[in-house]
Amino acid sequence: PVDFPGAIAAWTSAALPVLERVARAYHASITYKEVADEVQEATGIRTRVLMMHWIGQVLGGASRESHRRGQPMLSALCVHSDGTVGDGYGEAVAENYGGNPPADLDMHAAQERLRCYQFFGADLPPGGGTPALTPQVAARRAWTAAQARTQVPERPPCPRCHITLPVSGICDYCP
Repeated sequence: PVDFPGAIAAWTSAALPVLERVARAYHASITYKEVADEVQEATGIRTRVLMMHWIGQVLGGASRESHRRGQPMLSALCVHSDGTVGDGYGEAVAENYGGNPPADLDMHAAQERLRCYQFFGADLPPGGGTPALTPQVAARRAWTAAQARTQVPERPPCPRCHITLPVSGICDYCP
């Protein structure tokens, strides 16, 4: 048996080499579940507490430690199964870099992941690589953008007869 703070500390220490390994592969990421499984396996410390109640503390600790070492925030490499980073990532950014959490957490994480790949020696393409959203997030954003382009904007009604105005904005029925 290990007390909970001791487990968090052990898991945080175990998370750092896991995240550093991921950082050595360009455009790689790892899910929260995979990190949780690996740190429990590495430490031999298991819990029945739901992952969502403790993984943020582990990744927050990993962020603080990587920042203390002068490294990019390794927690940017950790994503939900849908490819997004969690709100805790924004809190870690604010804590480690100051200011408010970024408006676009996933884009900030993509930029921070690139810094991780560069720092930890991933095999990068000529020019040093580019920040990339996870494939799931990129696909979702592309779909949303395509939908926005295909939707016809709703036109207002004529103030007199209340029939929807044509594209010209001039009512064909009112004098």
